[in-house]
Amino acid sequence: MPRIDLNSDLGESYGQWRLGDDETMLGLVSSANIACGFHAGDPSTLLDTCRAAAKRDVRIGAQVGYQDLAGFGRRFIDVTPAELTAEVIYQIGALEGLARVAGSTVAYVKPHGALYNAVVHHRDQARAVVAAVRAYDDSLPVLGLPGSVLLDEAERAGLQVVAEAFADRAYTPEGALVSRREPGAVLHDPDTVARRVLRMVTEGVVTAHDGSEVSVAAQSVCIHGDSPAATAMAVAVRALLDAENIGIEAFV
Repeated sequence: MPRIDLNSDLGESYGQWRLGDDETMLGLVSSANIACGFHAGDPSTLLDTCRAAAKRDVRIGAQVGYQDLAGFGRRFIDVTPAELTAEVIYQIGALEGLARVAGSTVAYVKPHGALYNAVVHHRDQARAVVAAVRAYDDSLPVLGLPGSVLLDEAERAGLQVVAEAFADRAYTPEGALVSRREPGAVLHDPDTVARRVLRMVTEGVVTAHDGSEVSVAAQSVCIHGDSPAATAMAVAVRALLDAENIGIEAFV
């Protein structure tokens, strides 16, 4: 039976500001990319999210990003490699403490937002993220975009790499993600997204925004937790995959 990991970005509420339906999403996915306090997430929110993930046996990933609460981590920051390495170590360690108290542990690392997009091409920052993971725990897998310099550098450094596809993001013909600044960058129709994920998993292809076919070799598929239709899309994806006898299983 084919199997795939489903992941989602969770723990992104902050104080009285609520974002997403983490409880519902945790019942649908197998891996949770939990914020680490730099782009989103306060300590109480992150601990509650870790506890909810542990209760459902959902793997916890440290979603590390730029120190940018105001911009939700979606603005590129030209931070020095040494500073970025220290910041990533700090974030993994913070979430690891909360995860341990919740009865779980950090199982992998995934960059967030602008950092995720930067390390597709920005080799110095990619190396800084890899250096942080190696320094903290070189058994932690790194989740990222296929063909990115992040996965290239991680593989060169001997880290386990996990290729990721996106259920609800538009692709360029080159296999990159269309910028959120562009119209149509984020998909919202649950049925469309579900059928798209099924093709990714069974055929290894996705239709780019120009209509061309792009190869995807994903070990994990991300459904963002912060869009208005996130829960409906996740429900539709899970229902279709279940109907097609495709198992949902964490990659670690």
